[in-house]
Formats: sequence, structure tokens, C-alpha cells
Amino acid sequence: MKRGSIGGQAVIEGVMLRSPQRQAVAVRRPQGDIVTQVSSLTSLARRWPLLGLPLIRGVAVLYESLSGAVSSLALSANLAEPEEEMSTGQLALVAVFSLVLGVALFFLLPVVLVSLLARWFSLGSLGQNLAEGLVRVALFVGYLLLVSLAKDIRRTFEYHGAEHKVIACWEQGKPLTPAEAAGCSRLNPRCGTSFLLLVVVLSIVLYSFFTPANIWVKLGLRLAFLPLLAGLSYELMKWTAKSSSRGARLLLAPGLALQKLTTREPDAPQLEVALAALAAIIDREESQGL
Repeated sequence: MKRGSIGGQAVIEGVMLRSPQRQAVAVRRPQGDIVTQVSSLTSLARRWPLLGLPLIRGVAVLYESLSGAVSSLALSANLAEPEEEMSTGQLALVAVFSLVLGVALFFLLPVVLVSLLARWFSLGSLGQNLAEGLVRVALFVGYLLLVSLAKDIRRTFEYHGAEHKVIACWEQGKPLTPAEAAGCSRLNPRCGTSFLLLVVVLSIVLYSFFTPANIWVKLGLRLAFLPLLAGLSYELMKWTAKSSSRGARLLLAPGLALQKLTTREPDAPQLEVALAALAAIIDREESQGL
């Protein structure tokens, strides 16, 4: 299987890993054992080749990632906390609400705040756009700092670190053991944290070309350009993950720095869970010559 083809996320007391053909969720149950569930995947781009074109494929991959996240979170929640069983539909509603709240908080609220600020200060269109971008970055980083204070979130961040470490261990061809994985980096250039930061930063550039005076038109444009932002950010992230150029390293640096906040050092049992998810993918796919 091609190196760099596996991604994933932390879930409740576990890790979800995805390859182009498989998704595996490994969770440590309250009894202490690790349970793993594997499902087959067929990407949207394979079904409809149009969705594999540059810029468009970023939106398709984002949709697939979100749908995979919802299903894996529901599964992990039911395995880790069986007394509080949650359906995929319930979690999907939570995910939709969170997505709407995130768009309102990080893309619409900055427009409103800067528009109010512009009533007292002469900022100009360029100044307003820069101020809006700074507010957006501050809200994003501030949100991550705030949620990281919660004990459960910190534990999820540890599983996030475990996910990155086992992927790095496999990509570097090292033995797939907790001891070897522990020595690998918990920072990954393809991480969703880096992707979100790219979206925020690119929005400063893209929105600077569209700065109408009417706040309602401006809000509408901010929403309309979100798919384009996602597509541009995906293409840029793919390039920075593969390139060793100085420009790529400069673009990667802020996202990698932010990952130090969204990942924590995992312990050996957490790495065991992440390795179980990895084994479920590579064993099946390499046995089939994929």
C-alpha cells in the first residue's frame, strides 16, 4: 500500500484510521480489551470521476472525512460507554450543529465584529479584511486553547497523538510496536488541524478580493466561497506534505506548531489501540496486494 495513503482521527477511547479501501475503528472497552471494526470504502471520486478533479476533490474528501468521523464516533461512543448508547443519527445531528456553529463562529462572527469596529475606526477595505483575518485566527486558536482545558478532550488529544505516531512508524518502515511508535513524531503534515489553519489563512487572501460594503452581501460571499477555500486548502496541503522545498516548509510550520496543542504524548496502551486499527487496515489490504 502506498505510503502517505492512511489518515484518521481520534475517537472516544480509540482511533479511527482510513485508507482508500478501508476504515478501521479500534477502541479500548471499559473491560480493558481492544475491539476493532473494519468496513470497506469506495471513494466518491471512484464512483464519479468528476469529483476527483483538482479543487473539487478537496470538497469530496472533506465530505467523506466528516461522514467517516460521524460513524466512527458513534461506534466508539457505544463501545466505550455502552450504558449511554448513541445512534449514528443522533451524532450526525450533533455534527451538523457543530459544523454550523463553527462556520458562524470562525467565518461570520469576524465579519460582524470588524464591521462594528469600522464604525469607529477608518480601516479601509484592506484593513477590514486583515482585521477580520486576525480575528478569525485568534478565535480559532483561542477555541483550541479553551477546549484543551477539559480532561476528556486532553485524553482525546492523546489518542490523536497516538494516531499520528503509528502512521509515522508505518511510513518509516519501523517495527509496529508501541516502543517504536513512541519514538516517532506526533506531528503530521496531513493533519486536519493543519488543514483548518490553511482554510483560515487562505480566507484572508481570497476574501481580500471580495469586500463589498453591504454586510449581508459580504456574509453571503463568505459562505459561498467556503467550498473553494476547502478545495484550495486541500491542494495546498497535498503539495506541502510531498514537497521538501523551503516554501512548503514555511507553509507547514504554523500547522505543525498548532498540532502541538491538538496532540499530546500518548501512553503505551493508547499506542496499542492505534496499532490495532493500523493492523486491521494493512493486514487486509497487503494480503490482497493493494
